[in-house]
Amino acid sequence: MQQDLDRDPDGAALPDQTDPVEFVREQIDEIVERAGANAPRRDLHHPPRDTLDREEREIKDNVLRLGSMVADSIRAALTALQSHDAEAATAVIVGDGRINEAQRSISGLIARTIATQQPVARDLRLLLALDHVTYELERIGDHASSVAKQARKLAPEPPLKEYVDLPEMGELCARQVRDVLRALVDIDQAQAREVAARDDDVDHLYHKTFDEVLKLMREDPGNVDRGARILFAAHYLERIGDRVTNIAEDVVFLATGDIEDLNP
Repeated sequence: MQQDLDRDPDGAALPDQTDPVEFVREQIDEIVERAGANAPRRDLHHPPRDTLDREEREIKDNVLRLGSMVADSIRAALTALQSHDAEAATAVIVGDGRINEAQRSISGLIARTIATQQPVARDLRLLLALDHVTYELERIGDHASSVAKQARKLAPEPPLKEYVDLPEMGELCARQVRDVLRALVDIDQAQAREVAARDDDVDHLYHKTFDEVLKLMREDPGNVDRGARILFAAHYLERIGDRVTNIAEDVVFLATGDIEDLNP
């Protein structure tokens, strides 16, 4: 992968790319082990199992809705780019606030369920993994918003080589989000691995776009501003692919209990 860029064409610092996924997963194992050893046994004074099952279903449904919002945001950002629609791009940026609010709501529901239902072992592992998935989805939403910001700046300008491979990258990323969430619901590690493998396609398109845009910028200095914005948009889409892979690794972890790097 290309080295992460530090600033966008407007001089604003990019989101922090540090992603402590490995640390979070190590902590999940420790918490599960402590909970299994110390949690009191369920008795008549503890919530019945059907309450926990119901709340887990509600959380999963909310995660799916959040994922759908994120996938729609990716597609909307690319549509705004291709149609030179600054207002549509602005709508994506504003909509990121709703994604953030949905993520906070789910995280609060997970915390409440853990506090009131006292889940242990597999249930606790599931809830903590779902919390991490909502974090990844919220960050994907941020990246989609960042693509929309570049689309808004590019809207008044003629397209540079039809934006190279950005539309294909965006559609691939949106499909990855939806497919990895299906794998999550079914805890289907085979499907999760297949989705993670598709990150290679995103990386290929990113490198191809990078090379083509640099060539266009060298050939004509008038292409520099538009080219730089296309490169930043491609960078954000490439990051979406990486975060989808992180979710796929969570699915494999839930299915097997093993921590694997699916994109070494």
